[in-house]
Amino acid sequence: MFLLFGFGTKRKQLGPGETRTCPRCHNTTQWARIKDYKQFTVFFIPLARWKRRQFEVCEICGAAIEA
Repeated sequence: MFLLFGFGTKRKQLGPGETRTCPRCHNTTQWARIKDYKQFTVFFIPLARWKRRQFEVCEICGAAIEA
């Protein structure tokens, strides 16, 4: 019997976030809102998701702030 399973972190774009000044690169831009979670799949079907969190990411340097 062949069993195909996977485990990993997934990221999903939720759209634009707030306009902020980045503490790392000091640019003022529209940040992107991201949803991040870990998941376990069997035959490409997600069975369990945990450690869900949302944060915003600077589009220029990649700095992230928990939302």
